[in-house]
Amino acid sequence: MKNNYQKYRHTRILALMLLFVLGTVTSVFAQRKGGNSGGGHSKPSPQRPSPSRPSPGHSPSPQRPSPSRPTPSRPSPGHSPGPQRPSPSRPTPSRPSPGHSTGPHRPSTGHRPGGSVHRPGYNNGHRVVAVRRNVYRPYTRPPRIYGGRRYYSYHPYFYHPYRPYYWGPSYHPWGFFIAAIATTAIIVSVESHHYHYDQGVYYAPSNGGYTVVQAPVGAVITTLPPGYQTVTVSGSGGTTVNNYYYGGTYYERESAGYRVVPPTAGTIITNMPAGGKEVKMGDVTYVQVGDTYYQPIQQNGQNVYEVVDVEAVN
Repeated sequence: MKNNYQKYRHTRILALMLLFVLGTVTSVFAQRKGGNSGGGHSKPSPQRPSPSRPSPGHSPSPQRPSPSRPTPSRPSPGHSPGPQRPSPSRPTPSRPSPGHSTGPHRPSTGHRPGGSVHRPGYNNGHRVVAVRRNVYRPYTRPPRIYGGRRYYSYHPYFYHPYRPYYWGPSYHPWGFFIAAIATTAIIVSVESHHYHYDQGVYYAPSNGGYTVVQAPVGAVITTLPPGYQTVTVSGSGGTTVNNYYYGGTYYERESAGYRVVPPTAGTIITNMPAGGKEVKMGDVTYVQVGDTYYQPIQQNGQNVYEVVDVEAVN
C-alpha cells in the first residue's frame, strides 16, 4: 500500500517537471519568434512573389509586332527616292527647222494628201509635193472612196507586186546616210535651203554627214541623170507635154535646165524607187512612195504604175 503511494507521488512529480520544461521551451520559442529587432537571427518565411502586371503604356519585351500596315510615304515633288516607272505621257515630237536635218531619216510616209490640188509643203524640213491634177484631162472612171478620201485614176486596176528598181551604184534611196559626198556633187538652193546633188540623188547635211532626201520641188539641174524615163502628160487643146522621171523624181524642161515638179495625176511610169510600201485600200492595193500613191496597172501587156489623184471627201 505504501509502495503504491510512493509510485503515485513520483509520477506526479515527474509530470510536473515535464510540464515545466515544456512551458519553458514554449516561452523561449515565443520570444525568438516575436523579437525581430533582437540580436537573434530569424529565418524569413518563404514567400512566392506575386506576378506584377506591367503598367499601361509600357510593353515588356518581347512583344508581338502590331499588325497595322505601314503607310507608304509619297516623295516630295522634285525628289525621286529610287527607280520610278516613267510617266505614260507621249513626248511631243519637235519639228526641225526648215533646211536642217537632225539625223538619218526616211521621209514620212504616213501622210495622205487631201484636196484636189496639193500645194507645196515641207516634209522633215524639205519641200515636197504629193501630186498635181491634170486639169486638161477629165476623169471618165468613178473614184474609189476609202477612209474619207477619193482615189481617181484613168486606167483599170491590175495588181502586181511592188518590186523596187535598181538604178545603179550611184543611186541611193531616201533616208540613206553617207559620211562624205562625192566631189562631183553640186549645190542647189530652193527658197534659202541648200542641198547637194549628184547623179540624180539629193543630199542634205546631217550629223557630220549627208542624208538622201526627196528632191525639193523647184530645184533646177542642167543635165538629167543617166537612165531617166520620158513620160507624157496631157496638155491643153489635146497637146502633150513631156516630163522626165528618175528615181521617184519628176522634171520639166525650161530655159535654165530641168526643174523638179510634182508628179501629174495619170502619169505612167515603169520603174518604182526603193523606199515605197504597199498600202491596202479596201479591195485594192496601192504603192505609196513618199506622199504619192501609185496604182498598179497593165499597159500593152506590161506591168506599170499610174499616179493616183487623191482628194478628201467633202
